[in-house]
Amino acid sequence: MYKFIADNVVVFDVEWVPDPTSGRRIYKIPDTASDDEVLDVMWREGGATPEDPRPYLKTVMCRIVAISAVVRKKVRDGVTLEIISLPGLHDGVRLEGEIIRQFLEAVGNKGAQLVGFNSSNADLPILYQRALANRITAPTFCHRPEKPWEGADYFSRYGDFNIDLKSELGGYGKANLSLHELATTLGIPGKMGIDGSNVVDLWRSDDIRKIVEYNQYDALSTYLVWLRSAYFSGRLTEKAFVHEEQQLETLLHQEIESGSEHLALFLDAWKALR
Repeated sequence: MYKFIADNVVVFDVEWVPDPTSGRRIYKIPDTASDDEVLDVMWREGGATPEDPRPYLKTVMCRIVAISAVVRKKVRDGVTLEIISLPGLHDGVRLEGEIIRQFLEAVGNKGAQLVGFNSSNADLPILYQRALANRITAPTFCHRPEKPWEGADYFSRYGDFNIDLKSELGGYGKANLSLHELATTLGIPGKMGIDGSNVVDLWRSDDIRKIVEYNQYDALSTYLVWLRSAYFSGRLTEKAFVHEEQQLETLLHQEIESGSEHLALFLDAWKALR
């Protein structure tokens, strides 16, 4: 279990879809082929079967379409919470490179503690791979201090600035678990009507807002799992833990009143599970 909670914590989730440009390059598909034809080749080469026609593809051949996070900041009289998304709910499509650059710069500049679910095996590798593909430079994020106490090190295998809750709380074989399974067992909303397999169809239909909404749901679920783990490990007292759950509920009400109506579904599901 992690040893401390940093002053800035970013609990994040990344959404991606197969990238036809990468597929054309990897499989030498002519430019005359449509994106749909390229995707069919990518899935076939990726091991498609009648039971699994759209297998999970290697992240290097996918493109990032959204990143959402719950940002927790320590202040003098407690903590503040914020939900951020790239792109925003009303932004529409944004360049992949700009999404990656803005996220990595913000995390690196804050020296924030990153928290994800399966982030070590999925979210972070695709961020690094697609940063290279988009010719992104992120020196602050990539800086590695000489000593552990001299700052954040996101590439340290045993450091505490890169926390993967699946690695912390999961196991192997039948003890392996999904975010949905863990969250719902804890009385936290898991999947909210759609899952990762639906993202490519939403992308192909230009429904970026629905992708961002789904992305926010996963970030919120991950945050609540992290909060429970912080209480379990003694990093938060019971009073602080209960207060931060209440803070998140207040934040959700504020976001709903500001036009993020989809969060009412998450809030209602959370209340029902509690």
